[in-house]
Amino acid sequence: MTDKISRRRFLKGSAYGLGALTFGAPAIHVHAQEPTIRCGVVTSLSGENRFGGNLTRRGYDLWAEEINKLGGVEINGDRYRVEMFYGDAQSRPASGADAAERLIIRDEVSVLFGPYTSGVTLAVQPICAKYGVPMISGSAESPNVWLEKPQFNFGMIPAVDHTAGSSIGVIAEATGAASVGVVGVDEPFSKETAEGFRNGVNNAGLELTRFELFPANADLTPIVSNLKSDNPDLVAVGGHEEVLINFINTAKSLNFRPKAILMHYGVTAAAFADQLGADANGVLGISVWTPNLPYRDDLFGTASDYDELSHSRWGSHPDYTEAACSASGLVLQDAARRLGKPPVWDRQARLELVEALEETDIETFYGPVAFEREGNHYHNNIQPVPVVIQITEGRVVPVAPSDAAQTELVYPLPAFS
Repeated sequence: MTDKISRRRFLKGSAYGLGALTFGAPAIHVHAQEPTIRCGVVTSLSGENRFGGNLTRRGYDLWAEEINKLGGVEINGDRYRVEMFYGDAQSRPASGADAAERLIIRDEVSVLFGPYTSGVTLAVQPICAKYGVPMISGSAESPNVWLEKPQFNFGMIPAVDHTAGSSIGVIAEATGAASVGVVGVDEPFSKETAEGFRNGVNNAGLELTRFELFPANADLTPIVSNLKSDNPDLVAVGGHEEVLINFINTAKSLNFRPKAILMHYGVTAAAFADQLGADANGVLGISVWTPNLPYRDDLFGTASDYDELSHSRWGSHPDYTEAACSASGLVLQDAARRLGKPPVWDRQARLELVEALEETDIETFYGPVAFEREGNHYHNNIQPVPVVIQITEGRVVPVAPSDAAQTELVYPLPAFS
């Protein structure tokens, strides 16, 4: 795929040109006495990243629940149920690494589903290599994860350097914004998001009024005050949902409302709109999945079907991270089917499973999945095409580019009420 391929052509080609997943037929038998596929989930169930961490768990769990309704993962005509084990990273990289090691040694998991944040993911990767355990990461977006060329880790969401920069140009084209202030948290994902925004500003030929990184626990008052003094048309913020919520609250307290605010990732998490209420309206974000995309698979059905299923199960509509985590399970079952070996998987079988994961080329309700085999995005799935969304009455609505938009982008933003 190149930049010259339009999103419309890409979606049409993806919807019809890739093979859909197949999850078995009536001839498949379920044997209760057979071993299970033991899967470990390492994510932040507590700490400052608990909102996103619990979204990843929801995504992984929904896949496990749905595939187990069919009797489990199909391998050579038999089905094997999935068992899920959990390790709380506590929003800290070191705790994530410890949790991964416990899951592998104590719970004897054969595969891991990856953490919410890139910082924890980077800490878990050496554990995967040490024990030869593959990991499918439904959330990590820092390009640093893939620059390490991790043999055992596979990422479902395109790295933020692939998505953040392009969004600036799309917004500028849609709005006429000419100046941009960029700030972000000084940790892997948020820093690279901010750097991606900065690169997008330069590539679009816009004025960069400020670029500033700050600690995760920083007082945002002076940062927002400086942005208010600069008065850019667009403010772009790199961070996770708790920082982004605090940013909006601080901006309102200082009566600072730029013409546009762009954030990535947390604005698509339900907690963002839930906690901010009407103050979330108008905030822009980036998403690589929405329920209106023309994708489907044989387990979840269409993207819209998945949205309805997740909402029914959890009480809120899923964002792209939750969707990517559910699709991680689809990737595992496809690779396990092609591996053709029943569990329990020893180290040699897990190495063969890694090879099967590398050869993944499927379409899911989330979109196409195929992992890069070389370059700066090694083992990253960069197939999904990003869209710019805007929070409208608490809902995530695509607004750009034009062939993906469901409504017009609100610009400039009205003052806080």
